[in-house]
Amino acid sequence: MLKKFFCLIVSVAIICSCLVIKSQAVDISVSAKSAILIDANTLEVLFSKNEHEKRGIASTTKILTSLIALEYGEPQKEVIASNEAVRVEGTSLGLKAGDKITLKALVYGMLLESGNDAANVTAYGISGSITEFSKLMNKYAKELGMVNSNFTNPSGLTDADHYSTAFDMALLTSVAIKNPVFNKIASTESAIIDFGTPEISRTLTNHNRLLRECDGVFGVKTGYTKASGRCLVTACERNGVTLIAVTLNAYDDWNDHKKLYDYGFSLYNNLVSQVDLAGVKIPVVCADKKAVSVELAFQTDFTSNSVAGAEIFIEQFLYPPVKAGDVVGEVVFKDSKEQIIKTIPLISKENAVSLYKEVEEDISFFQKIKKYIEGLSV
Repeated sequence: MLKKFFCLIVSVAIICSCLVIKSQAVDISVSAKSAILIDANTLEVLFSKNEHEKRGIASTTKILTSLIALEYGEPQKEVIASNEAVRVEGTSLGLKAGDKITLKALVYGMLLESGNDAANVTAYGISGSITEFSKLMNKYAKELGMVNSNFTNPSGLTDADHYSTAFDMALLTSVAIKNPVFNKIASTESAIIDFGTPEISRTLTNHNRLLRECDGVFGVKTGYTKASGRCLVTACERNGVTLIAVTLNAYDDWNDHKKLYDYGFSLYNNLVSQVDLAGVKIPVVCADKKAVSVELAFQTDFTSNSVAGAEIFIEQFLYPPVKAGDVVGEVVFKDSKEQIIKTIPLISKENAVSLYKEVEEDISFFQKIKKYIEGLSV
């Protein structure tokens, strides 16, 4: 789009010092032994604490199990719970051997009720056994770049060889929330699912308190075992920016996440409101106005923490007629490496019509006839 405009560059009134990312050496502490806060889109790390340290992750394991269920199976596919699958300790959806249930309902059971039986039935339904499903989990994790993770079961029950890191879990979550079905389920506060033989209905309630207590949170999964401690993975969106927080082995995880989000979103600047176009005008040739002023094509604020500067590209001059709303340039936001982050069109704020057209319209009827006759005699 830049090529259609002349390279007349006008400085944008953005104070560069306002765009510098605040140092991570800030006065912020969390109770978690491992923690991380990342930008879900860029994967930029905004805060970290022992983020690559291998730890038990308890039921946050079910993020991976649920994602595999949705991507490797048909959500409406029915599976039959086996006696071996439902005989598992810990939280339960209440499945019995012989019960029929869809994979989608199992994902609800995992992400809301944290059912270990739902995780096991999912594993058998996808791969035929816990062992084979664990192989699939590890294959999937490695493909995502989770190099410091290993999975031995679908539920997160304690096992010395079952572990991950805060960084790896944030990476996994950045992929999971891009799946629309996963995202919808993880953000659901309560749901009714049907399963069993004969079929029964059960109301599930999401264990994630932050869905109700923290502005913008829309997922993702809680977890707890005595060995792993309290584990929590959440995602939060504010002003068009999505952040992901992970805390492992935390005694105050709810407040840890609130604190991380308040800090993380404070790093982002609303850039559109900082663009001053008051002095930007484009000359119009032979028009009723010598120049027209410009404005952004849309006013939705663009939020970023990585913009190093911005430039305005506009037409060198315009020919009439110019209509309010015509695209006449663009604002280009770039990072410190001169890579374009976002482009917003500029439009004319006003109309400009041709002076000659107005003169033509003012010619009397007899003058028009005379001009016509003179034209014929040429």
